[in-house]
Amino acid sequence: MYSLRLYAPLFLIVVLVCAGCQVAEETEEELVERARGVHERIITLDTHDDINTSNFTEERNYTMDLPTQVTLPKMREGGLDVGWFIVYTGQGDLDDAGFDAAYENAISKFDAIHWLADEKAPDEIELAYTSDDVRRIVGEGKLVAMIGIENGYPMGDDIGRIQEFQERGARYMSLAHNGHSQLADSNTGEGDGVWLHDGLSDLGREAVAELNKWGIMIDVSHPSKVANMQTFELSRAPVIASHSSARALNGHSRNMDDEQLMALKANGGVIQTVAFRSYVDMEKDRAYREATNALRQEISQEMGISVVTDRRAWFAMTPEQREAYADAIAPLEEELALRAADIEQKPVNVADFVDHIDYLVETIGIDHVGISSDFDGGGGVDGWNDASETFNVTLELVRRGYSEEEVEKIWSGNLLRVLDEVQAVAAEMQAEG
Repeated sequence: MYSLRLYAPLFLIVVLVCAGCQVAEETEEELVERARGVHERIITLDTHDDINTSNFTEERNYTMDLPTQVTLPKMREGGLDVGWFIVYTGQGDLDDAGFDAAYENAISKFDAIHWLADEKAPDEIELAYTSDDVRRIVGEGKLVAMIGIENGYPMGDDIGRIQEFQERGARYMSLAHNGHSQLADSNTGEGDGVWLHDGLSDLGREAVAELNKWGIMIDVSHPSKVANMQTFELSRAPVIASHSSARALNGHSRNMDDEQLMALKANGGVIQTVAFRSYVDMEKDRAYREATNALRQEISQEMGISVVTDRRAWFAMTPEQREAYADAIAPLEEELALRAADIEQKPVNVADFVDHIDYLVETIGIDHVGISSDFDGGGGVDGWNDASETFNVTLELVRRGYSEEEVEKIWSGNLLRVLDEVQAVAAEMQAEG
């Protein structure tokens, strides 16, 4: 393991010094208590939490205990200090009508995030624009909101919108999502072999420079490998992968292979390891879902309750429809939980997730690895299924021998260091004119 190799010399010295004396082993209770201390002292930061604007109203908002994976109460319970709320826009047509609709969608999400932090709950959560803001707000005992843009599609063909988005609070942006944008090819081209730009478009190359100029971190989680490699070459500032894992451990197109990882390291960037079940271990996830769905169908027939098995149908529901559906199937899910021990296949869990962190640390170093969940966008693993369970990630890291300094780097230090460097490059570029 990473930690064993790192501390082997120190371990040898301790053994030699303590030869003939007894060293008490740490109990599980002591380990948990030590991990809790680490968790409380560091800043925990999750770079990807999707939102729905219908959850940002007076009647329904994140100050309440909603059935979403992220709310302010869940962040408090789990000790998650910083949530990056995402201005996500699905890929549509590359024409004026598509660009206009995408821009309108993006602005509605910017407005929703500002409403929560500036109007609804300013005593509970505050929007941060810099790493200094993050530390100040946490020091004041409040939660922190930050903004990332998933898909540059809302920019349209107007490069000036990058500065506008920066002024609205965006601190990272990806150049594509699932489907090729006007800026870059998407990773989804690996599935059908169809590409639009062979990497970045001319406008995408211009956007890289403009993002550097205005201090917005470039996110390489969704674009194609070719687009990402071109971005590493062009960017004057470090970049991030806001929610991806290691392709060497799981061959999904959303994960980064070693060539990209080494380029990311050379660029000075950070990969925010994502706790998305199928990105962590798609075979294990598939087997568990099939076994669980089979048992769920069996119970549904016994109880006469209909269930939704198509994820697309679930994501097509409004929050109100999802809540009503959850209430309707609650008796079924309670029975399923009671009989879960009957399922031989186990779900993707926190340990599987941290295996990716271990691999990334071993491959590119402790300074280039972070954490993300993709909550409310399909993310979550057993043990970290919502923000209230955030401590379990720290516990697993401590269990594997990571020091407090290392845990702090992984949870927030590396990402905030990149943000500082990106903003320093922006200041230089703006001074150049």
